[in-house]
Amino acid sequence: MASILEPQESIFRSKLPDIYIPNHLPLHTYCFENIAQFSTRPCIINGPTGNTYTYEEVELIARKVASGLNKIGIQQGQVIMLLLPNSPEFVFAFLGASYRGAIITTANPFYTASEIAKQAKASDTRLIITLASYVDKLKELAQDEEVKIMCIDSPPEGCLHFSELSQSDETELPEVKIRPDDIVALPYSSGTTGLPKGVMLTHKGLVTSVAQQVDGENPNLYFHQDDVLLCVLPLFHIYSLNSVLLCGLRAGAAILIMPKFEIKQLMELVEKYKVTIAPFVPPIVLAIAKSPDVEKYDLSSIRILMSGAAPMGKELEDTMRRKLPIAKLGQGYGMTEAGPVLSMCLAFAKEPLDIKSGSCGTVVRNAEMKIIDIENGTSLPRNESGEICIRGDQIMKANTIDRDGWLHTGDVGFIDDDDELFIVDRLKELIKYKGFQVAPAELEALLINHPNISDAAVVPMKDDAAGEVPVAFVVRSNGSQISEEEIKQYISKQVVFYKRINKVFFSETIPKGPSGKILRKELRQILAAGVPS
Repeated sequence: MASILEPQESIFRSKLPDIYIPNHLPLHTYCFENIAQFSTRPCIINGPTGNTYTYEEVELIARKVASGLNKIGIQQGQVIMLLLPNSPEFVFAFLGASYRGAIITTANPFYTASEIAKQAKASDTRLIITLASYVDKLKELAQDEEVKIMCIDSPPEGCLHFSELSQSDETELPEVKIRPDDIVALPYSSGTTGLPKGVMLTHKGLVTSVAQQVDGENPNLYFHQDDVLLCVLPLFHIYSLNSVLLCGLRAGAAILIMPKFEIKQLMELVEKYKVTIAPFVPPIVLAIAKSPDVEKYDLSSIRILMSGAAPMGKELEDTMRRKLPIAKLGQGYGMTEAGPVLSMCLAFAKEPLDIKSGSCGTVVRNAEMKIIDIENGTSLPRNESGEICIRGDQIMKANTIDRDGWLHTGDVGFIDDDDELFIVDRLKELIKYKGFQVAPAELEALLINHPNISDAAVVPMKDDAAGEVPVAFVVRSNGSQISEEEIKQYISKQVVFYKRINKVFFSETIPKGPSGKILRKELRQILAAGVPS
């Protein structure tokens, strides 16, 4: 009888009906399941060169790469690191690894040598595919006999060339039995707190996530084979890998690859290739909204402009609507651990529904969402803010999910009367710089390692261009006169550009709770009250 008296949980679902998801298939089989309908159509267009690969060419090269991986000794379940900007080879390597039953871990090419080494060692990487210009950063790893280095351009001495994979005989690939729960991707995320961790994404999880977006009679994200998707967001980030590359492949769209964001080139490519789908992050939306050159280009082909990775405020969304009268503009909400999409704007659906500015849309199909009280964990009704939790087959393989299958996101938000999700705040300590994650704990560990620093705390400071930037509160060691500039230089030599300390505030102490946990809230309040001297 007791269970009848327990309070009813408020569980939220998509406004769209659930669909059949073939998540027993390996990821590559699922992506190419409908290839017969578009085998001779463009699949990958290399923006800088114009080189175009059809679907049948991409699928064949992927199988050649898988065979080549087997030939150079990469076994099923072993890890390959892609340390690459956006390029056709990134796509071939990712898909080839899937065919081989191997696991891809992705890393930002701008990472420092020590950041790359940490991830390679933590993931037990056996092969790193990169550019010759990054090989210098891999010297320490290259000494490990178990790690091979391969370049997609002219390889320095001792490195392999990508042609050893792409020109292999696809018929020599041994049969590989892939189970739905086998890991296919291992992106690194800073999670809710602490240092970067590998997020285990399975074949079943990624197939589910892609299907939640683009499958069914009324897809939440309506891509089709006449679409041209702009792939300017880095493929080493799960948003681009999943919602651009994998969703594009499943739908049979053409994927236009840009190695890096450059606003003039972006507008030229949109005009030249008549781009229809533009997946962006708020800093790119901001750059376009502020650009005086927008009027010089014909961007009218864009039918969907989607933003993700960080919240896009209502003001920016409204400005963009005035600047580019695009048919559909909105945002989605995701996190790497959730595989990654939790909610998406229904204005992108085949049969669109209106949404409010600033909303992150509604929860994806075949998944459940609830909002829980931060203090006691009880389920909250509509219009009450609490921690966002998600449940479904798309979420990561991990033991951090509670016994009922809920992933606790560490983000605070509410669901309104129209089932739309609004993000209010973040419980987690991550700093979001232009959609990139910065873990305070990682920077604090580096700071405390300095002989002239006795204690330190890193918190986000609001920034118009980046959203947030890391700033440090530092306690100098006895008698030390270390300067702000010296500290900034010390950190910048060890980390990728977006993790650099923006400002240093010297303090007598760092506020901490009884357990020794840094009271970041107090430091954020100090910043909010006006930048300290």
